[in-house]
Amino acid sequence: MKTLEITWDEKKYRATVGCADGPVSVHRNCAFCVHCKGVRIGQKLYPAPQETVMRSFSSGGSSDDALISAAMQFNTLVKDGSAIECDDDGNTGFKSRYRR
Repeated sequence: MKTLEITWDEKKYRATVGCADGPVSVHRNCAFCVHCKGVRIGQKLYPAPQETVMRSFSSGGSSDDALISAAMQFNTLVKDGSAIECDDDGNTGFKSRYRR
């Protein structure tokens, strides 16, 4: 597991991290990447809400509304976050959380 520091461009209101694919948008890439395990705020790690929702799909629950809500929760965490926890130890880069 690696910790990727979030860099903010206040002018464009864009959060990026250094990924194996190069600098990527946290909101557009990490939020939808299977390697994203959560957002670090201070010393505390908050698990990616999308991962929790995806686990509930396998047990027969959840819906599209739950995925949208999870994405909004992720964006709220990122706003206060300092880093993304990423399990891409093999440096393979972005891999969609929703395509299997």
